[in-house]
Amino acid sequence: MPLFTPLTLPCGTILKHRIAKSAMSDSLGDGTGHPSEAQTALYQGWDAGGLAVSIIGEVQLTAGFAEKPGNLVLNAASDLSRFRALAKAGQQNGSQLWLQLGHAGALSYAPTSNPIGPSALNLDGLTCAEMTIKDIQAFPTQCAQTAKLAQEAGFGGVQIHAAHGFLLSQFLSPLFNKRTEVYGGSIANRMRILLAAITATRAAVGPSFPIAVKLNSSDQLEGGLSEDDALEVIKALDTTSVDLIDISGGTYFPGAKSASDSAGSGPYFLTFARKARPLTSKPLMLTGGIKTRAQAEAAMEVVDVIGLARAMILEPTLPNQWQAKTNPEPKFPRFATAPEGGITAWYTMAMTAPPISMEAAIENYAQRDAERTKIWINHFAK
Repeated sequence: MPLFTPLTLPCGTILKHRIAKSAMSDSLGDGTGHPSEAQTALYQGWDAGGLAVSIIGEVQLTAGFAEKPGNLVLNAASDLSRFRALAKAGQQNGSQLWLQLGHAGALSYAPTSNPIGPSALNLDGLTCAEMTIKDIQAFPTQCAQTAKLAQEAGFGGVQIHAAHGFLLSQFLSPLFNKRTEVYGGSIANRMRILLAAITATRAAVGPSFPIAVKLNSSDQLEGGLSEDDALEVIKALDTTSVDLIDISGGTYFPGAKSASDSAGSGPYFLTFARKARPLTSKPLMLTGGIKTRAQAEAAMEVVDVIGLARAMILEPTLPNQWQAKTNPEPKFPRFATAPEGGITAWYTMAMTAPPISMEAAIENYAQRDAERTKIWINHFAK
């Protein structure tokens, strides 16, 4: 049963088996950057369901560049006791609970941010200012500081987010990154800030604390990060102290269809993982499109960890059920039509409430964002 064999990461941490809950933007922070009771209960439930590791999506380094007003924010101004309670609740049954370190960059939530990115952009639905060299050089230190606080709060590890069109993904992508100095041009330059963040984070947390990286296999956009360049990043990551490379893809560029809303069947990025496997000795995690146990077991011929997201919303105890061979498969809903972002809204709302109609999910999702936005602006303006 390869899915249920332990995995020793390069740092020495042992995952009890190979099934992870991939990072999703659950938007369940309380609006002040702290965990809510609903969020704590969600991760406590996933821990009880038998996961080896669960990753909390989009934990911001600062309040200025959040992806959503329900994101967590962990820095020196945070109430660390509230994060400790979340870490404790989500790790009672041998699971690891990791924080995904985020900065939305050009995709920062406009009502609470003044978006910045590698280069200034003025596109339909996407406007941002260019980061200064000082901004860029501050990022690895901020990443390291948040990782250290995560360690102090009792979380099991961190994941540096370099996928899905957020800041580090933007630096890797020629579509976003038009810089002409040391942070732009060649892929070696475009990955410079990512490698610096890894180095700074490792120095802060020491040798035995897990550091993962989430990486796009490609941006799936014309002019974006190519598969060949992504493989060059894989080679570079092999020389670093990272413990796990999480392979995903797609970018939340305005109007672009996200990989998670694909109608295709089977793992989305397995072909890329096959190409990446000979280039690194680091453990690989595959996220996206894995809906059945058979698909997960087949992917284990290539990768070391299986990342499940929406399947864990539908069946929160899926790892326990698969291990006991008591559950056939999650029953994924079919949506005849869905507006942009509608499927994401449906699954996000289903994390904490029984499934409802697509229309109601979109309305409730927007209303919750609006409420969190008011709290966020009031809290962080102080």
